[in-house]
Amino acid sequence: CPDCGAVFHEGRWQRLSAPERAHHERCPACHRVHDRFPAGYLLLEGEFVHERRDEMLNLLRHVESRETAEHPLQRIMDIAPGDDGLTVTTTDSHLARALGDAVRHAYHGTLEYHYNPDQNLLRVYWSR
Repeated sequence: CPDCGAVFHEGRWQRLSAPERAHHERCPACHRVHDRFPAGYLLLEGEFVHERRDEMLNLLRHVESRETAEHPLQRIMDIAPGDDGLTVTTTDSHLARALGDAVRHAYHGTLEYHYNPDQNLLRVYWSR
């Protein structure tokens, strides 16, 4: 991938050195980022989010780096503040779920998943 450097090898995208004559093509995650077409949403809502914003952002980035090391197509696209909390968009629905699970594990609260199979889209809602 010319954007992120991931290499398609043995049937999957990986973090490897590209061969000299490798064909350059944008990976699915970079396509999603470029097209602004997330596969996952995580909505963090409640006053608790405002009180622990920096701590929660660190947790989200830590989970992302752990997941991306194994699966380079799982990335956070954006973290947008809102009146009710934060909205996190991801390139992969599995990452949205992992982020929601990590937040629930760390801070408890209520977690809901809404999957739309027609759009291959997961919306995760967390509140406390």
